[in-house]
This record gives sequence, C-alpha cells and structure tokens, in this order.
Amino acid sequence: MNQLSQALRIEPGQVVAFTGAGGKTSALFACARELAPALVTTSTHLGAWQAELADRHFTWETGAPMPDFEPSIGAGVSLVTGSVDAQTGRLRGLNEQQLESLRQVAGYHDLPLLIEADGSRMNPLKAPGPGEPVIPAFTNGVVVVAGLSGLGSRLDEDHVHRPALFAGLSGLALDETIDVPALARVLGHAKGGLKNIPASARRSLLLNQADTPLLQSWANRLASQLLPVYDDIVISKLNDATPQVYASWENIAAVILAGGDASYDGTPKQLLSWQGRSFVRIVAETSLAAGLAPVLVVTGAYEDHVHIALHDLPVQLIHNPQWQLGQSSSWRTGLAGLPKKIGAAIFLGADQPQVSVELLRAMVERHRQDLPAVVAPYVFDQRTMPFLLDRVTFPVLETITGNAGGRAVFHRYSPRYINWSDRRLLLNVDTPGDYQKIIHQEQP
Repeated sequence: MNQLSQALRIEPGQVVAFTGAGGKTSALFACARELAPALVTTSTHLGAWQAELADRHFTWETGAPMPDFEPSIGAGVSLVTGSVDAQTGRLRGLNEQQLESLRQVAGYHDLPLLIEADGSRMNPLKAPGPGEPVIPAFTNGVVVVAGLSGLGSRLDEDHVHRPALFAGLSGLALDETIDVPALARVLGHAKGGLKNIPASARRSLLLNQADTPLLQSWANRLASQLLPVYDDIVISKLNDATPQVYASWENIAAVILAGGDASYDGTPKQLLSWQGRSFVRIVAETSLAAGLAPVLVVTGAYEDHVHIALHDLPVQLIHNPQWQLGQSSSWRTGLAGLPKKIGAAIFLGADQPQVSVELLRAMVERHRQDLPAVVAPYVFDQRTMPFLLDRVTFPVLETITGNAGGRAVFHRYSPRYINWSDRRLLLNVDTPGDYQKIIHQEQP
C-alpha cells in the first residue's frame, strides 16, 4: 500500500492542516517523515513531549524576530512553535502573522508545511469547540482525523473530547453508544468535521485505528457515506512503527469519448442501437450505475445527436471543436473538464456497450487498494479499454497529440491489470461483422 502522505495526496510545497482526534499528531509526523525535509508547526498548541518526534525544535516567541532556522531545514523534520505554557505544559501555537512568515519560508524551499490545528486530549473522537480548529486561509488541504476505536464506546469524557457538543451534532444522548451513523453525522457536519475548512482546500478524512476486521468494515461504511463531502477518505492503522494504509476512497469520474465521425451503414457509431438503446446511452447509464461521478461525455462530429440521446441523463456534455485532429484532442478535452480535486477517471469508448457495471466497480476497487497510476482489464493476454487513470498521469495526458490515446501513459507508468474473462470486451465496432457480434452478444 502507498505511504500515508501519498494516500492523502500531500505534496512538497503544500500547506496542510490536521484536525480531529484519534492519532492526529501521529499522522502529521508520519507524513512529515515520509515527505522530509518538512516543516511542522501548530496554530493552537502541542504537547511538549511531542517535540521529540521532530529532528529539531525551534522556539519563536510572539513579537520576536523569526529564528534563523533556514540553514537547518534542508533535511529531516523541523518543528517551529511558541514557548512552553507553564500552566498547561504545552507548546504554544504560532499566530497568524508567524504562520504566514513560515508559509513563505516553506514555499521558498518547496517544503511541505504541516500544521496541527486543534487538540483532542488523547481521545479517539471529538467535536470542535469555539474558536477551533484554527486553519489558516492559505491552507491547501485539511486532514480530518477520527479514531475508529471510539465506535461502539459510550459517548462520555473517557472517549470523546467535548462530549456534549458531540452529542448535539450526532443526535445521540450522553452515555449512548456511538455507532457509524452518529459518527458520520459529526464528521459530515459543517460545525463538526468540516468546520472552518477553507472553500478552496482539499478535504481529506483519515479514519485511523482500523485495527480489526470489524473496525475496517465500519470504516468502509463511513467512507461510502461521507465520500460525497470529502475529496478522499483514507483508512489506516498508525500505532505501529510503519503506518499501514488499508484503503483510499476517492471520487472517480467517467470520461466517455464520443467525438469521432465513424459510422455504420449511415448511422454514427456512438448512436448504433443495442437492446433498444444507443451505444453512448448504454455506456453513460453503466457509468452512472457504477457510481462514477461526474460522468463527462466528449462530443465532436455528432454533437447534436449525442445530446438528444442523453438529454435526460445527469451527465455533462463537453464539445471538442478540434475532434478532426485525432483522438488525443478528445482525451485532452475530457481531461480539461474534470474537477480539479478528482482522484482518477475511467476513460471509456462510446462504442463499448459491452462494458459492465461489475467491471467498472472492480477497477475502482483495485484503485482503492493502493492508488496505482493505471488500471486496465486484461482479457486472455490482451489489454483493452476502459482505462482507469490516476491523477498522477494527467500531466502526461495533457501532452498527447494526434491519434495517441490513453495508451501513451503506459510507457511512463506500470499498469495494474484486472483479469477479465469476457472476450466480448475485446470487440471494436470497426466492421459490420463486429456490430453483429455485439448485438448478438457473441464472443470474438
């Protein structure tokens, strides 16, 4: 499985805040270690004993000049905080101006800046109190952490930081048992897990402490419910020397390529009929049934016809005015239409009505395991579309020209294959005989 920082899509040069409970500090420093050199700080407070997790610790008093730490930050993990609060024994956080200065240093050196943005008093779950989390407006991403060990526990001070606030958000009464729906309500609430996250920031949810098969099952239930409000959800276990990532849930789009001018007996290929529906409509309905979102359809030569065929479906049509320049232009058009925070996209041909919901779901599940760059079906020693392409491949797709399609990324990234036994997936409707095989569901 990927490293934790890879699963959370954290990159050098980004500013990422960590909030919540149940392993937040462990997750922050684990990511910092993986991304080192890295800068770490807090906008609220940090346990003084936790400074030992860094390679070096710099104290920056409010109103004092910035410490001269730049010569030392080229390796390992550097922690910058205020001094120790004599009453609490905790390291004070940096103020807004200090955080901005630290952001500039991190940006100049292309280092990640990871910020602990609230506290939890070592409980697995929490509800944010007044004034927290303290997330700077310039933050690129926020990782909300929840400890799965809190599920099945009583809603009390032994398991939840600020139990009364948690009760109000969850709909539970104090001392009731915390279940999956209740935790989902808190994590998906604007005053709960989503509180104070900047609109432009990537929202990540880290479901930690997935120590048992039961907790992993509950984590998957949570992920399926919360994916509409988070950009990615990672299920992990961080209480070992090496963080273990079990799954990464992300929104995955469909891009249906329907821009060509090929026809069969006078009918555009994408509008050929099978079982009473056009090819392109079948592919769109299959993508929707598989849970892909959004579903984009790239049009070209037959834009109006395709629009009529799909007019009542919740899909987005994107016209490629340069469809004559080769299929690469349609791939690039589809890519340009994807949401900026999308994790991956499955590219399908509009002339592939034989693609099944089961295949698309299997590809999504394979990607969920360790975020491979490319996932493709392998049918009796042959690779074929559809292709699932992770966001890491998108820069390569932006450069393809002519008739190059998704296969252009295969020489750059090692694909992961799904063995699929349905030979019909190999059919391409290039001849009248191919079309007859499709409509009669024959094997090639």
